[in-house]
Amino acid sequence: MEEMGDEFANVTRESLLKLHEEKEKIETEIIQLNAVLSSNNVGMTEALVDSQGYPRSDVDVYRVRHARHKIICLQNDHKALMTKIEQGLHHLHAQQREGIGMPMETAQPQVKEVEMIPIARVNLVTPNSPSSDAGVMEEDVIIQFGSVNADNFRSLQDIGNVVKASVGMPVEVLILRKWLGSQKKMKLNLTPRKWDGQGLLGCNIVPMAPSDSVER
Repeated sequence: MEEMGDEFANVTRESLLKLHEEKEKIETEIIQLNAVLSSNNVGMTEALVDSQGYPRSDVDVYRVRHARHKIICLQNDHKALMTKIEQGLHHLHAQQREGIGMPMETAQPQVKEVEMIPIARVNLVTPNSPSSDAGVMEEDVIIQFGSVNADNFRSLQDIGNVVKASVGMPVEVLILRKWLGSQKKMKLNLTPRKWDGQGLLGCNIVPMAPSDSVER
C-alpha cells in the first residue's frame, strides 16, 4: 500500500464525517454563487463586455466576476476534498485489515439520515448518457441530489445549480425506486459531463406531481 503520510495516520469515522460536512458546505456555497450568475442571466463563460469593449450595462460585472472566480476556487477545493475522503476511507479499511481502528462495518462514514420527502422525479433517461451510466432509471424518485434535499429545495433550478457546479465530479443522489411491489432506497453516484447528447446528465427531471405517492 502506498504511504499516505501523517495526515491519515489517525483517520477516524468522525474525521471523515467532518470532511463530508465541509464538502456539503462547499456545494451549498457554489449553489448560492450560481444563483448570482443566474440572476444576471449569465453562466461561467459569457462575455461581460459589449461589442465595443465596454462593461455590459445589463450585468453586475463586479459581482459576476467575483462569483465566477469563487466558483472556480471552490470547485478545486471540492475536488481536493473528494480525493481526501476517498484516501481516508482507503486508509481506514487498511487499518482494519491490519487489526487496528474500528470494525469494518462502521468504517464507512454515514450521511445523516435524510427525511424521505421526494423533491423530483425522473421521467426520461437517454441510453449511454451520464445518468444511464450511473444507473438512473425512469420513474426514480429523487430524495436528495448532492446537497439539495427537502430542507432547502425550492425549484428544479437548485438541482441545475448543483449540476453546473459539479461537472466532472461525482454527485451523490439518493433515490427511491419501485422494486418487486415495494420501494427501495438507493444511493447513486452521478457525474455531470459533456457527452454525445444534450445537457450534462442525459435525463429529464420533473417536479413531483400531487398525484405522485411515496411510501414512507
